Amino acid sequence: MLKDITIGQYYPENSIIHRLDPRTKILLTIIYIISLFLINEFSGYIYIFVFIILTTYLSKVPVKYLLKGLKPLAVIISITVLINLFLTPGHIIFQFGFLKITKEGIKLSGFMALRLMFLVVGTSLLTYTTTPISLTDGIESIVKFIPFIKKYAHELAMMMSIALRFIPTLTEETDKIMKAQMARGADFESGNILQRAKSLVPLLVPLFISAFRRADDLAIAMEARCYRGGENRTRLKELKMSPRDFFAFGVMLILILCILIHPYLMEMI
Repeated sequence: MLKDITIGQYYPENSIIHRLDPRTKILLTIIYIISLFLINEFSGYIYIFVFIILTTYLSKVPVKYLLKGLKPLAVIISITVLINLFLTPGHIIFQFGFLKITKEGIKLSGFMALRLMFLVVGTSLLTYTTTPISLTDGIESIVKFIPFIKKYAHELAMMMSIALRFIPTLTEETDKIMKAQMARGADFESGNILQRAKSLVPLLVPLFISAFRRADDLAIAMEARCYRGGENRTRLKELKMSPRDFFAFGVMLILILCILIHPYLMEMI
């Protein structure tokens, strides 16, 4: 399961999506997330599905990479579906004791499952098609327009970028430590919840030590290169919007309009 975590990974390719300005991709991702919560009918997700298929095709990222990111969240999605399925009041379809399935619960659980899956797949495309350095520059450029935190824009962007970059590294480290402990007789899968929690101690302690060591090495490396934050810092490639970025915003605007007018189209039909 640890190998299925795709957050923070970059897939190198020379596609039109990769060449988009990082600010464009970040803003489009935010708008995409908002659009997921504007949908009130299952048929509205057809637009999202078509958009994801088109974006994935243009980005040249293999579909299996996107689907792989859903595996670690299968438990969370399942729990969310069950909670909404049994705890949503409404017209009862089936009841067994205190557990009851309602018509509204089935609809809401389906909505939540689709939203979570599209949320993971859509946001994964951001990190798959944007290098950590470009992502840092894009976040910094956007945060500079926020009055209260623009002074610390570079530091915030750098911390977020480093956190994303360290997720695959720490995941790989966790997998190595887990295999080493299992070779020594450690059992992480059997027993009740308390026993499983206790069995994680031999995993978490060396993982935290490794994380602190990597953080210290990174701090020393940045200090050795005379890193002083964003003050007087120049970039090899300056961010610049191009016609394809404005075209991407136009495509997203069409998606939003389709989602907004979809209920009226359904009433007319």
